[in-house]
Amino acid sequence: MSECKILTDYVYKIVASLVQNGVEDVVISPGSRSTPLAYAFASTKELNIYRQVDERSAAFFALGLAKAKGKPAVLLCTSGTAAANYFPAIVEAKYARVPLVVITADRPHELREVGAPQAINQLDLYGKHVKWFAEFPIPDEYHQTLPFIERHVARAVSMANTHPFGPVHINVPFREPLLIDFMDELPKSSFISSFPSSIIPSKEAMNALSSIIRETKKGFMVIGELALGTKHEYLWSLIRKLKWPVLVESLSNMRASIPEDCMEYVIATYDALLKCDVFKQHAACDTVIRFGGQPISKFLTIFLTETQPQNYVVIDEDPLFRDSSSVSTHSIHASIGPWLEELEVHSAMDEGYLNLWQRAEQIAMKHIQTYSEQDEGAFVQYLLEHLPEKSDLFVSNSMPIRDIDTFLLPTKKDIQIFANRGANGIDGVMSTAFGFSKGRGNRETYLLIGDLAALHDLNAFLLTRYQPCKLTVIVLNNDGGGIFSYLSQATVKEYYEDLFGTPTALHFQEVANMYEMDYINIKHFDEREKLFENSEQPLRLIEITTNRDENVQAHRRLWQQIHLELKEWLH
Repeated sequence: MSECKILTDYVYKIVASLVQNGVEDVVISPGSRSTPLAYAFASTKELNIYRQVDERSAAFFALGLAKAKGKPAVLLCTSGTAAANYFPAIVEAKYARVPLVVITADRPHELREVGAPQAINQLDLYGKHVKWFAEFPIPDEYHQTLPFIERHVARAVSMANTHPFGPVHINVPFREPLLIDFMDELPKSSFISSFPSSIIPSKEAMNALSSIIRETKKGFMVIGELALGTKHEYLWSLIRKLKWPVLVESLSNMRASIPEDCMEYVIATYDALLKCDVFKQHAACDTVIRFGGQPISKFLTIFLTETQPQNYVVIDEDPLFRDSSSVSTHSIHASIGPWLEELEVHSAMDEGYLNLWQRAEQIAMKHIQTYSEQDEGAFVQYLLEHLPEKSDLFVSNSMPIRDIDTFLLPTKKDIQIFANRGANGIDGVMSTAFGFSKGRGNRETYLLIGDLAALHDLNAFLLTRYQPCKLTVIVLNNDGGGIFSYLSQATVKEYYEDLFGTPTALHFQEVANMYEMDYINIKHFDEREKLFENSEQPLRLIEITTNRDENVQAHRRLWQQIHLELKEWLH
């Protein structure tokens, strides 16, 4: 058998196994050593192929695709530092529980650690940040090689797509020559299917949870960012039966499309409420039940740490449950599913405790709804109020996601919020939003991002040169790191601007011109209607100029107004 035939059979077996196991999307960065697989992917009609020359951006783009679809996307790059550039997105995928299949082409074994160009140690390159790693054999004629790689590809997809979702890594060495013959049809798979299982709690766990609920007089639920593909109806069903206050994280996507009969239990303003010491004293509780990840709110974490509820139940699809405050008393290893409808619920909630949260929510909502400032928060509020039905908003970390958490109030409108909250970084946000937009082609996507995060990922716009993209990018430009103005660093004026404020004096019009995007510059709040000006261009860049100091003062006035009324009411 010729070398070309061996190599062709090998790479198409990898591709066929990926397709057989449900993969639809492949993101490729060009490079020599990955040539055989790149050709095989590009010639396979069953796959959607995306290109990005910057591997760091490519990885975040794949992350966005996988986050949007809830199924693994594949990444392919050449050997050397190209693979290292995937690392930030892999870290995010690990902690955000997003499925990725990372394939790195490599030099053959005889060219490793001998000074060959573009050869680094790629074995276990990503360490514990991937769920599983496999080193594939060199393509050869051995009769077990193709069955081996077929099943290991199936294993990789299954591992990535098993709760908790996450990235896996396959390292594939190739010898030259690297050219293949193209196949019109994929080879048949001898491995048929991998069947996932549901993670349901034991009867003992369900009885314990029922008992805790039955004995609770003062309690609330917390719903953080949920696993991809979670069906919200199971949680709404539990909320109807419990009739407890439910502190709903903006990224749970349960502050929108709220059923009418659940609206009265949803508490969205808890971050502002828990900044108030008087309210915290009244809100101390017996029990907390949390679904999903740790919410954005630092003040909720502080409150739970200070009050130490008698029961703090974390329900998580990973047995390594998330508990950054070390307050949990019970962990239930389970995915959100039909078992919640089977749970015996006999709520003994103190009605006064529910009324406390409901009245406080009304007070906070009143001040947020009548917010009269003209800072970043006011723009975010206007954006949320006017987003079209069936829209997605991808949000950068630091202040944008916190403003969303403040100003997104309960609504029946169908809007959804997404962010990279696994590692909470500002890198790769734009690339992720582009990938997310491609994966949610039936919905309008907007990106809300700060100036530093945008500058961090300008290479994301290269994506638009290789495939059609549609996205409205809204940059809140306060000339630096706005979030630090709210932190203790801001009280030390010496070196503050150099180390934390980090102003750049840069603007984005030339970036828009370079990539032939529609550009709008909004300098005053009375120009806010430009956010939704009609445009036939699929790519829009809207730059909103704001002031860091004014943002801080405006936010603090809002919190003071809420706290003043809470104190008057509770005293």
